Amino acid sequence: MQTTRKQTGSFGRLGAPATLAFALLLGGCLTPSTSTPERQVSLPEPPPQRAAAPTASQREHERILASYNGAYQDPRLDTVVNRAVEKLVAASERPDQRYRVTVLNSSAVNAFALPSGHLYVTRGLISLANDTSELASVLSHEMAHVIAQHASLREDRARQVALVGRVFDNFGAADPDTHALALAKSKIALATFSRSQELEADGIGVGIAARAGYDPFGAVRFLSSLGRQADLRPAHQTASDTRMPDFLSSHPATPERVRNAQINARQFSGPGSGERDRAVYLAGINGMLYGEDPSEGFVRGRRFLHPRLGFTFTAPDGFTLDNTPQAVLGIKDGGGQALRMDVVRVAAEQSLTVYLNSGWIENIDRTTVEELTIGGFPAATALAAGDQWAFRLFVVRFGSDVYRFIFATKQMTAGTDRAFGEAVNTFRRMSTAESNSAKPLRIRIVQVSAGDTVERLAGRMGTDRKEERFRILNGLGPSDGLRAGDQVKIVTE
Repeated sequence: MQTTRKQTGSFGRLGAPATLAFALLLGGCLTPSTSTPERQVSLPEPPPQRAAAPTASQREHERILASYNGAYQDPRLDTVVNRAVEKLVAASERPDQRYRVTVLNSSAVNAFALPSGHLYVTRGLISLANDTSELASVLSHEMAHVIAQHASLREDRARQVALVGRVFDNFGAADPDTHALALAKSKIALATFSRSQELEADGIGVGIAARAGYDPFGAVRFLSSLGRQADLRPAHQTASDTRMPDFLSSHPATPERVRNAQINARQFSGPGSGERDRAVYLAGINGMLYGEDPSEGFVRGRRFLHPRLGFTFTAPDGFTLDNTPQAVLGIKDGGGQALRMDVVRVAAEQSLTVYLNSGWIENIDRTTVEELTIGGFPAATALAAGDQWAFRLFVVRFGSDVYRFIFATKQMTAGTDRAFGEAVNTFRRMSTAESNSAKPLRIRIVQVSAGDTVERLAGRMGTDRKEERFRILNGLGPSDGLRAGDQVKIVTE
């Protein structure tokens, strides 16, 4: 959850069916000496230099950094990534093309490229890869988009689709069916075009990686891990996030896609040939953050902790939490209940009961608004009702901020409401010792000892679904075992 306070706090109408989906789910004077000491010549002060306006690429770069929590700084990791890019560029169809790579400080699994040659890869994706050849398959794929000018073509096509919409909007609603049909056809054409681009980039990328000396089957292994990783995502993360989409939104790891990667790889060599560079890669990611950045707080089971801001709370039984840049989101197993916690600034002189009635959320039952104390801090609560959902709202003043809890349920009962109240009452200040002892998760590289099993090493993981995540992170199939002497990734504090 972001700690900056840019949001205004408007949630809109609770009656709209989309509300829950929204809630859940880029110099001075120079005086030179002369031969005549009596005469000094002062040059006029130069006019102030006006900073050059940022280019479209620079603006997009800043937007991407803001969306993905900035750049991840790690010299060892940068060395691994940059060396791979250098080898790939030299082996590509455009060795004159310049690239700039940014590792994004995000747990999302994503990589993409701008037309300018700026490549982006998240640490979430890097943690999923198991050797340099797998990372090279992703980087070469994105380089292929630049080489084939896919990014520029996609932008042009998107502008055409937007133009179609504006043209028909100018005609009004005289023939809405014609409008909808034309816009739908344009969107279908755009989607088909994007799929063909991805397949073309797959072929180009495997060729680049193979000519650079990497194992061309790295793409097969990575796509397989990617598909298995997708199966572990919480249900409320399956919808596309337009602010920060992941790699699967544009790079689906379908069986067909994996087969195509195999066909492409076999054109260059058989399995086992080419460099994987596994030991160097694993050394480069040892100690890398895994999951949320600690500056934004992190989730441990049903508990959310924010050591830097000094607070914690625990969700109701059965809830799965997800920490996003905008809010902490939660959904109960099986659906039917959800929560959102975010933070806003509220004037100190404004009471919390007045804030609840200030219009940031509609359909509040004013008769249920009341003051209370939560964790020793001033708070207020109220009920609200929509067409399909009932809501219990809490606001808690903690320091100069106000934390908002929105609990949603399809059927509000006394027991459900009591569970919501018990959960929000776990909100409290963390002690200094508690904050100092709360550590983020990191990738650790360990060597398999004689007698070690998947179950034993997975038991050291500080994540949910320990064995499944251990197998996916290490590219192990459901029945694969371990060999003494091998290096594997685990995730611990």
